[in-house]
Amino acid sequence: MPQRLHLVFGGELISPEKNVFKDTAALHVVGIYPNYETAYLAWKAEAQRTVDNAHMRYFIANLHRLRQEDDQGSATEPMTS
Repeated sequence: MPQRLHLVFGGELISPEKNVFKDTAALHVVGIYPNYETAYLAWKAEAQRTVDNAHMRYFIANLHRLRQEDDQGSATEPMTS
């Protein structure tokens, strides 16, 4: 069975209505987790910690969905020159 990693990250948004970060260099990478359940707990803790700032948002990215190992030419395939 393939490993299904999840990345939890967040930062300050330009506007609460859009998912556009104010400063991508200042993103807070909470961590990478081996399953959704632990990623969700980490996400929830950070979201609750920053609840007073309407511009702060945290997300869970399913890393296993970024590259489909069986699909040749995936968007994250290494580029060659």
